[in-house]
Amino acid sequence: MSKKIILLLIVAIGLSTSPAMAQRYSVIDSEYILDNLNDYKRAQSKLDEFSKKWQKEIDAKIQEVERLYKSYQAEAVMLSDEMKKRREDDIIRKEKEAKTLQKQRFGFEGDLFSKRQELVKPVQDKVYNSVQKIAKRKGYDIIFDKSSDLSIFYSIPKIDISDAILLDLGVTNPKRK
Repeated sequence: MSKKIILLLIVAIGLSTSPAMAQRYSVIDSEYILDNLNDYKRAQSKLDEFSKKWQKEIDAKIQEVERLYKSYQAEAVMLSDEMKKRREDDIIRKEKEAKTLQKQRFGFEGDLFSKRQELVKPVQDKVYNSVQKIAKRKGYDIIFDKSSDLSIFYSIPKIDISDAILLDLGVTNPKRK
């Protein structure tokens, strides 16, 4: 069973138990909350800048490999076996460098991942702390995020505390999409 199904079963069982054990729950829309936070927008903008810069760096290396390969193809008939081998090795080495750089920049736990942790995680932590504070203050046992993988087909607006989270974070005029 997937984690999603197990979680839904646990929630369904928890919500269907006797009134003495009734749980209070609410929902948030983390996407809506983040879209209304200037700190998050700035962090995303910086991430986009890094991503574009690093992609240009990788593209330049790939273009260099392509240029070397085309040059090699054009001159191959005139090269000795030893020169062919050197040029082929050079092309292969530069291609590996480009792939290594791509992995370093965009791979799992690469530079982009690290930058995201550095720039976005503090904003997400603020949101989490605010959700936790409001949940404790209002006595909620469970908070669902309707913008995550856990699908919420319908919820009544009064249980959505996203605006309360934004207010707690200092956003007074949030904008819905």
